[in-house]
Amino acid sequence: MPARDRFHNTVKSALQKDGWTITHDPLHFDLNDYEIFIDLGAERLIGAERNGEKIAVEVKSFIGESNISEFHTAVGQFINYRFSLRQVDPDRVLYLAIPSGVDCTFFCRPLIARIVDEQQIKLVVYDTDKETIEQWKS
Repeated sequence: MPARDRFHNTVKSALQKDGWTITHDPLHFDLNDYEIFIDLGAERLIGAERNGEKIAVEVKSFIGESNISEFHTAVGQFINYRFSLRQVDPDRVLYLAIPSGVDCTFFCRPLIARIVDEQQIKLVVYDTDKETIEQWKS
């Protein structure tokens, strides 16, 4: 199993505070020739008439020396995971979890914002100190 991101437990706690039930830690599945490990699987019951909403969350900390390098890795993982997830659990929506500080300083840059938009990357922004979800961006 791959190593957990530094803020894995922070995001897990934030999701639980936001009303999500963690169903998988990690969300794991086999696709014939390789295995996928997405950091978290969660679901929140919205109401009986809506059945429930399921998500998968890939946690990223962006604490390395190069945000652009970490962004390249995160985007590549996200695209691969989203494709793979559609094969095995098409009702589960994938999110990339990013710290609020990086959202304000890096993800707001025009080029990065355009890439996120064009690639249809859903973001969940978390506060590392408060262990809360600050924003959902679809």
